[in-house]
Amino acid sequence: MNTRTEIAPGLSLQGCTPPLRLRDFKLIAFDMDSTLINIECVDEIADAAGRKAEVAAITEAAMRGEITDFKDSLRRRVALLAGVSVDHLEQVYRHRLQLNPGAAELVLACKGAGLKVLLVSGGFTYFAERLRERLALDFVRSNRLDVQDGRLTGRLIDQSWGDICDAAEKRRTLLQACDLIGSSPAQAIAVGDGANDLDMMAAAGLSVAYRAKPKVRLQANVAIDTGGLERLLEVLQP
Repeated sequence: MNTRTEIAPGLSLQGCTPPLRLRDFKLIAFDMDSTLINIECVDEIADAAGRKAEVAAITEAAMRGEITDFKDSLRRRVALLAGVSVDHLEQVYRHRLQLNPGAAELVLACKGAGLKVLLVSGGFTYFAERLRERLALDFVRSNRLDVQDGRLTGRLIDQSWGDICDAAEKRRTLLQACDLIGSSPAQAIAVGDGANDLDMMAAAGLSVAYRAKPKVRLQANVAIDTGGLERLLEVLQP
């Protein structure tokens, strides 16, 4: 059994031995909500419908792994968003969504070392595509909200690969991206915070828990408990 070792305050390792080189990897995959960014977008959208507490409770249970059917939990949350104006999504993006500390620095370092960057999220395309442009990400996969007459219908739109980006789809997307760039999964890094990230983290050569739920932290190679995402560079030398 691996033993977790704290190598610096708020930064610990298990199942890997530093120093590691960033250039030995070819792909880094990020979860979006509460990992690359500071909020759970679905919770903030729900605020406009006066249902933030109800939706946030479901989100928290899902991320802790207490709700095992992520697809059902997401459909339940999205249904509670029916009637919210698309203008509110723009307000969430402009006024509530921020990159987590060190996110831009880590992405830049990875791109500088030749890695491709994947954003794979159980959240929404409305935000993920904006982050693709903002950070010049290589690949994005997320869920698309159905909109009619400028308002959310409370449904998701089926996409070519399926209906919802859940844990299994995150793993499949990471493996697909590896195939596209000619990489083995062992050369991939996966960064997440919730139970929905565990499958892709298990498939990657290096798994990183960022301020994560206990279940996720327990299984990750690297746990960043304090500070920003750039702390991964204390383990992976650029």
